[in-house]
Amino acid sequence: MMLAAAAAFAVIMAKINEIVGPRRETDEKVTTYESGMEPVRTARERFSVKYYMVAVLFILFDIEIVFLYPWAVSFRQLGLHGFVVMFVFMFVLLVGFVYVWRKGALEWD
Repeated sequence: MMLAAAAAFAVIMAKINEIVGPRRETDEKVTTYESGMEPVRTARERFSVKYYMVAVLFILFDIEIVFLYPWAVSFRQLGLHGFVVMFVFMFVLLVGFVYVWRKGALEWD
């Protein structure tokens, strides 16, 4: 019942928008990009894998900071056990960083 109600609500809202919404099409609105810039190349251009590697590495080390901040805030309450666990976590990340560095993923040729 809930799924049917949600689907019906979505269809009804889309139809109301189609009927009531404004229909003022201008030359700029019907172009590929609304920024006013003409497309230079095709959208099917191939990208180097290095862009994705940098993105994955950024996410990896960004997550490290997400875990590091709460640890730093509650450092005194965690005691020696919390220090050892964070040291192991940082060591695993350091090993990953050295591995990526040796593989050459951080070099831009």
